Amino acid sequence: MTTPASHRAARAPVQQAAQLLGLVFLVIGVLGFIPGITTDYGSLEFASHESGAELFGLFQVSILHNLVHLAYGLTGLILAGTAAGAYSYLLVGGAVYLVLWVYGLSVGHDSDANFVPLNTADDWLHFVLGIAMIGLALALGRRRGTRTDAR
Repeated sequence: MTTPASHRAARAPVQQAAQLLGLVFLVIGVLGFIPGITTDYGSLEFASHESGAELFGLFQVSILHNLVHLAYGLTGLILAGTAAGAYSYLLVGGAVYLVLWVYGLSVGHDSDANFVPLNTADDWLHFVLGIAMIGLALALGRRRGTRTDAR
């Protein structure tokens, strides 16, 4: 017999946040492969600063960039299964985005080191995502002992 939805354990807010972000990353990863939503789709490269494709005509993307978004999304959905996993996803994922922000600011946009690729819009979006994810982890992870509770 299945448990009615009203009797299932409610997800902690940190889990809900990780699940929502996971879904957003999945959608963004898929949208990066759709011509029209991704402008200059014909110039989409696997991994190169020469990829001229831009999601929404703003964020430079490549096949690798889109695949990373899909992987980030799946990871978020999986780790949202527990409060501790969701907390780790938000905290570590946010830290990774801040590292990407610094990386994007450090390498030239026309450099071979910019293989993801990243442009100025990506750089600042990564900063906002990093701060937001870490902020959500810290704000929501304090409730109900989710930082140390692996259940």
